[in-house]
Amino acid sequence: MPQSAATTILPGLPQVTGTCPERVIAHVRRAVRAGGGWQQTADRVVAALRGRLPGPALLTPEQLAGDPGGYQTYLVHAEPDGSFSIVVMVWLPGQRTPVHDHVTWCCTAVLAGTEYEEVYAHRGDHLEVVARNANPVGTVSGFAPPGDIHRVTNSGDVTAISMHVYGTDISRVGTSVRRVYDLPVR
Repeated sequence: MPQSAATTILPGLPQVTGTCPERVIAHVRRAVRAGGGWQQTADRVVAALRGRLPGPALLTPEQLAGDPGGYQTYLVHAEPDGSFSIVVMVWLPGQRTPVHDHVTWCCTAVLAGTEYEEVYAHRGDHLEVVARNANPVGTVSGFAPPGDIHRVTNSGDVTAISMHVYGTDISRVGTSVRRVYDLPVR
């Protein structure tokens, strides 16, 4: 299966450290180039990924082993025109993100394990949980700001691996996170 392993040259920003099948990149590229708003693009990328997910072997065995210090993010493709990037995240049991939102649309696909997601609504001085999702292998979802505040946790007992497609080039902006929230949850 052909693979893409583009390189980036910006110091201090994420570098491509894995590979992504060309067929996955081509499907995402077509969905992104179709145009439209952020949520429309996220929905098209979700549709493009369903039934076409690669296995977790996008990374080396060492990367797939995870890091007890925290979940790991590996950039596996950065589109040359900056329109999207694909990362793979490795989560050991118990690891989680802070509550956060994003700089652009995002699509996630679970490749191994189960990711647990809490979705929040901002209510002035606090956050309110509006959804709790258990996302097993094969789950693909997408969202766009506003309304993209969430926290992801691996509360299972095996390593979870997920692929994330962001509507920007992470190697240029450094992160997909726009804000981290430290508000009370009600």
